[in-house]
Amino acid sequence: MFESKIVPVILCLLLISGSMPFLERAKAVNGMVTITAESLNVREGPGLSYPVAAGLKKGEKYPLLKQEGEWIQISLGGSKTGWVVEWFTAKDSPASVPATQNINGKNGSVTANGLRVRKGPGTAFQIIGSLNNGQAVEILNTKDNWAEIRTPSMHGWVSKEFVQYDNSKKQNTTEISASTKTLATATVTATSLNVREKPSLNSKTVGQLKNGADIVIQSQSNGWAEITYSGKTAWVSSQYLKVTSEKSGNGPKEIPPSQYTGKVTASQLNVRERNSLDGKIIGSVSQGQSFQILEEQNNWVKVEFKPGKTGWAAGWFFEREKNGPTAPINQTIKNSSIKILHNGTNIRKGPSTGTSVIYRANLGDSFDMVSLKNDWYEISLPNGTKGYVAGWIVSVQGSAPQIEKPGAEIHTKNRTIVIDPGHGGRDNGTTGVRGTLEKSLTIRTAQLLYDKLKTSGANVILTRNNDTYISLASRVSTAHYHNADAFISIHYDSINDRSVRGMTTYYYNSKQKPLSEQIHSAIVSKTMMKDRGTRFGDYHVIRENRQKAVLLELGYLSNPAEEMLVTTPHYQETVANGIFEGLARYFKNN
Repeated sequence: MFESKIVPVILCLLLISGSMPFLERAKAVNGMVTITAESLNVREGPGLSYPVAAGLKKGEKYPLLKQEGEWIQISLGGSKTGWVVEWFTAKDSPASVPATQNINGKNGSVTANGLRVRKGPGTAFQIIGSLNNGQAVEILNTKDNWAEIRTPSMHGWVSKEFVQYDNSKKQNTTEISASTKTLATATVTATSLNVREKPSLNSKTVGQLKNGADIVIQSQSNGWAEITYSGKTAWVSSQYLKVTSEKSGNGPKEIPPSQYTGKVTASQLNVRERNSLDGKIIGSVSQGQSFQILEEQNNWVKVEFKPGKTGWAAGWFFEREKNGPTAPINQTIKNSSIKILHNGTNIRKGPSTGTSVIYRANLGDSFDMVSLKNDWYEISLPNGTKGYVAGWIVSVQGSAPQIEKPGAEIHTKNRTIVIDPGHGGRDNGTTGVRGTLEKSLTIRTAQLLYDKLKTSGANVILTRNNDTYISLASRVSTAHYHNADAFISIHYDSINDRSVRGMTTYYYNSKQKPLSEQIHSAIVSKTMMKDRGTRFGDYHVIRENRQKAVLLELGYLSNPAEEMLVTTPHYQETVANGIFEGLARYFKNN
């Protein structure tokens, strides 16, 4: 009797234990996630109100179990699970799902200069690079307003409106003929040229070619030439090749490198592990040295400062030269103008603060732009002469690039900033003409601002990071508890009159006024929104706040045109930049 009961029990245990690997595999069907924050709390449930269950570090990988809103559940090993915020992770392809699933795999090209490539389909994801007009890409997939793309050196997501499908069926590389992969023959001009597995200086070196060696170029992409080396596909830098013949029959010519050369202008410049002042110093370069610029991100440039060793340096200390030092420095600008942002702005004789002042302009003055020289705009003055104004102290109207003065991260580093996305949960806030919920828009703005501040080294706290109701008192308490240097409450406005538009910034007392003025000025100059000014506001989150606090109304959802504008990714990115710059200006002077 006793033995007969044992056998079924043992069988059940064996069946259960035998099924465990299957259960573990089932967990992995949803893929893996990689932690992107330096340190991240794991909570017992999908919300900040749940207790902290564990702490994770950047680069760690965990199986993704399920997702609820902006929270994802992960497996911590064994039967232990937890919840983390989605935007502090990067999703990997599920191991059990083919990598080509739902991939379009069509050829396309970029239709805008400086198109940002992100880790995921949204402006909250980290920028990993940029592409320029005409650059070829492989379009893998689309999601909402985003397209997943791949180039020989990059894989990420871009805004779908700035890529187009190619009608032809040619490959992503610049092959001359469909019947042969030979693009041209060339001769090596370098003393010794590294041959690499992939078109990147970070790729493994598989061999070297000597000066004068003849090679067959199979394709060309982003400054790299594809060749066959030891029977395998490999890549070399096009910069050190001279074409001797081409399949197209147009005769020999140099292959133009896609990168710029940069000459160091600082006496001594640190090279860092990553593109941030927080990056570890791994070397230095000196004034007058020239390097090929491999990549640019957020005013930082990547260079090979030693043979085989790359790093990041501040881009504003490089004088760029395209295809050699004889390239013109001036860039002619047509159909663009600049608008003065401050009274008493100096207009100088040349593109440098060391030249004499020949004119002074005031807030709101507008001038036609003639050219761009480094970071200075050449403009036409009322008396018929020309002058120069620093690009980072004016706003641009037209197609000319807006110059950003780097270094704002210096002033926000180590500052404690509480960002308060207005409303949430059962409190929708206002509802736009087209149905936009204020609570959804404020969290989008807050997440973008969070990323920018966090990257600059600030200590940033969100009063809410999902669709949760948080009381006004709790929001204020968060600022007090963390002894915040600044509290930013983000909102969007509404009124019965649908013609009303613009943005307003509120403060409650004189202690808060300077912060409100700096942030407001920066946002208006960035977004060109109608300026409704800074004014007193009797709102709980600023009235009861002992810290420097402001409340922003970033546009009217009751105005149909403005609702369409403020919900665009471009506006969201721009307004976050404005708030960030305003905070930097404030901290610089206080």
